[in-house]
Amino acid sequence: MSTQPEGTPTYLRLLPWSGLEGKPAHLVTDGTATPLSLLADRIEEQQIQTAIVILCLAKPMIEGTARLTTGELRWICRRLVESLTDVLNVCESRGLRIPLYDEPDDIDGKLSQQP
Repeated sequence: MSTQPEGTPTYLRLLPWSGLEGKPAHLVTDGTATPLSLLADRIEEQQIQTAIVILCLAKPMIEGTARLTTGELRWICRRLVESLTDVLNVCESRGLRIPLYDEPDDIDGKLSQQP
């Protein structure tokens, strides 16, 4: 039995953490703020802020004058890949929540004539 009124739209939100067995976790929502969606918002913001810090730390480490060991380069590459993965997950989640554009009416046929 559903607690949502009939006709209420539902959305599938990709969460910023993994579910069981490392699979993507999702939240079925009607778009209202819930404790779980607010927690996901806070974690997404933390992931973005962490990526900014890692990027700021990585930039001087990869300049031509930097003298890093192979282990140090691997370490910073792992951090960059982890933060990029998190931020791409945030982008995907937020992108899925953006409504699609309505197709404009092609009154004059001008849209179909563009290259």
